[in-house]
Amino acid sequence: FLSSGTPGVGKTTLGKELASRAGMTYINVGDMAKEGELYEGFDEEYDCPVLDEDRVIDELEDKMSEGGVIVDYHGCDFFPERWFHIVFVLRTENSFLYDRLESRGYKGKKLQDNIQCEIFQTLYEEALSSYREEIVHQLPSNTPEDLERNLDQIMQWIEQWMKDNN
Repeated sequence: FLSSGTPGVGKTTLGKELASRAGMTYINVGDMAKEGELYEGFDEEYDCPVLDEDRVIDELEDKMSEGGVIVDYHGCDFFPERWFHIVFVLRTENSFLYDRLESRGYKGKKLQDNIQCEIFQTLYEEALSSYREEIVHQLPSNTPEDLERNLDQIMQWIEQWMKDNN
């Protein structure tokens, strides 16, 4: 499945913990791109490399066909629809998100644009337009209690999916 959302919403924390609980493979697309240098340039304005989406797809294709993979990335519109049975978009209130991004060293335009991205539900809208609406779910991700609730909910979904599909 796919874990999506604005940077700082808790995708990595959720994805790693779920992978260990469910015995799944966790893939952080940002880390994978860094290790494999899967970039097609550099964005001066945001001070970050530009992902080469085609190379990322090529790199992931074999792993995805095996199944049991949690993919973690903020964007989602370039992944093939067939890859995911369910898409979770994590959402965080601005006050929490601002502090998390600031502590990561985000500032200026990069900080403001990520906060606006969350306010306008940009990544939720992107997920809805990229996948069947019934497989896209928003999860609140503000507190440790939210994290636990989300983990429990997703584990229940995984268990049910395994029953229905095996």
